[in-house]
Amino acid sequence: MLTEQQRNQLNWEKTGQLLPVIVQHAISGEVLMLGYMDQAALALTEQSGKVTFFSRTKQRLWTKGETSGNFLNVMSITPDCDYDSLLILAEPIGPTCHLGTTSCFSPAQSDLGFLYQLEQLLAERKHASPESSYTAKLYASGTKRIAQKVGEEGVETALAATVHNRQELQDEAADLLYHLLVLLQDQNLDLSQVIDCLRLRHQK
Repeated sequence: MLTEQQRNQLNWEKTGQLLPVIVQHAISGEVLMLGYMDQAALALTEQSGKVTFFSRTKQRLWTKGETSGNFLNVMSITPDCDYDSLLILAEPIGPTCHLGTTSCFSPAQSDLGFLYQLEQLLAERKHASPESSYTAKLYASGTKRIAQKVGEEGVETALAATVHNRQELQDEAADLLYHLLVLLQDQNLDLSQVIDCLRLRHQK
């Protein structure tokens, strides 16, 4: 959440007591929506941990998801350099847009956003029928077979690089990444946890 110093520096007068707020997916980086907050909305957001706006049409505080259940759980709040707008990183519960899409700005999608959606799809197929897809069949084959596939794809990726075959390297790297994501899901790990590990190493 905001520090006391950041909170005191917010320039409410400049924006007519309503700060524009960009909400971004904490994992995929996808921009989910834009809203506005007055001081009461910000206070309630920090207190409840759920994104709350001031609705300009309803002229009242409005917690995203209060009727649909599709809340935006706050991970962090950051002001911009002029302290007249906010960026909120959030974990959405269900679709953000009232049209049923992940983002109000769909279909815009970053590379990391695609990986996140792929990971969600792989997670959904963990308990699916083995006959329904290659992924479900791979899960059914067990951890040993999944790990073996990661090893095989790793070797094939390395071999493609040694012969300087860029297309083959690209294809094998895609296979390696896919099977690695399956293995992580098999072990109840998310890509975000691996990224956290890399982030900690980067700080050393």
